[in-house]
Amino acid sequence: MRYQVLIVDDEQDLAKMTAEYFQMFDVSTAVVGSAAECYDFLAANEAELILLDINLGDGSGFTVCRKLREEYSLPILFISARQSDDDVLAALTIGGDDYIKKPYSLSVLLAKVKVNLKRVGELREAQAAEREASRAAAGGRSGQNGGSGTAVAPAGSGEPGTVPEIAIDPATMSAIRRGERIPLKAKEFALLRCLYEHKNTIVTKENLFAEVWGDAFYGDGTLNVHIRKLREKLEDDPNSPKLIKTVWGTGYLLEIAE
Repeated sequence: MRYQVLIVDDEQDLAKMTAEYFQMFDVSTAVVGSAAECYDFLAANEAELILLDINLGDGSGFTVCRKLREEYSLPILFISARQSDDDVLAALTIGGDDYIKKPYSLSVLLAKVKVNLKRVGELREAQAAEREASRAAAGGRSGQNGGSGTAVAPAGSGEPGTVPEIAIDPATMSAIRRGERIPLKAKEFALLRCLYEHKNTIVTKENLFAEVWGDAFYGDGTLNVHIRKLREKLEDDPNSPKLIKTVWGTGYLLEIAE
């Protein structure tokens, strides 16, 4: 099922009261009380926005946020009784979109949620329009070519009518390799996009962390795992990469023939 809001909070009475209030204003809302329940919920359902507490019975909301950011680009709003500026800074630095301190006003919280949901809706509409425009353009070129079925490269990926060795398609958050569309997770796509925008140039680890993760809480292990996942999806032989090359001690390079 699809919900507009998922509340992840072990204060169940407060969470359920918040959910009931949102439902009064036609904002579909689900409630879970732990990190494990959050992961299980998202494996079986969809949510457009998450309200996330920091102190959970089985872990930290910070850890949950980091893990979710590896796969999802949906808004994450922290709701917490922790008042320190350090907590607020940490929450926003690791990928939180807002920080609401408890006790909160239900009406103010709802207003913040609606603003973010509106942005999600506008982004979805823009992506749908972009995909429709791409399909229309592809159909037009197909007709001009007599229906030959020639593949069309995404914008910025090479000459029109060609199939580049690799290209990216922001509208569908995917890579295109030899005409095959390869869906990517949010962080995988962000990493590939960064490398693609600087193709045939070394991108340092520091720049990748800054552009893709935007914080200093991650280490080389996180970057290495995501590079490995990209290689498994894009390389003929991930153990002997030809596209995404390691520049030892410095960073990575996406090598594409001009």
